Amino acid sequence: MVIPIGIRKNWFKYFQYEEGKDTPSDIRNILLIIFTLVAAVTFQAGINPPGGVWQDGEKAGRAIYASQKKAYYVFLIFNTLAFSNSILVILSLTHKFPFNFEIWVATISMAVTYGSSVFAVTPGNSVRFRYVLVTAAGPFVLRISASIFGLLLRKYTPHHNELSLGHG
Repeated sequence: MVIPIGIRKNWFKYFQYEEGKDTPSDIRNILLIIFTLVAAVTFQAGINPPGGVWQDGEKAGRAIYASQKKAYYVFLIFNTLAFSNSILVILSLTHKFPFNFEIWVATISMAVTYGSSVFAVTPGNSVRFRYVLVTAAGPFVLRISASIFGLLLRKYTPHHNELSLGHG
């Protein structure tokens, strides 16, 4: 593939999304790849936190990074947010796929595994887990709230036909 000279200078623009050029199917597939990669990376970081885990003593199996409480807390919150958001997008983009039920079971199982692993490697006094759970639920709550708001907005917004007839 030969890229024209003008494009070579601005390759970023060449690869940007264009509504007329990029099909919804292509976009869905690209988003699935991106969010699957994010889910994989954040899952791995959750079960094997930066710095690893203590190997010996009473702290064996606990995250070394958790000894820096604030830094570990920031890591855990944002890693969980990225993981949860990825799960939401993956489930949304595969909504009417074949084997949809199996996709849900596998994805929810992965999320539960992530949660149990994070709980296992995190010392109990390092993190307030209710904040981690709220963070994990956040993308789902926001998406559901936005959908409900959109439905209510459409329900209570007069239609253009009613306005043109003077009924609004």
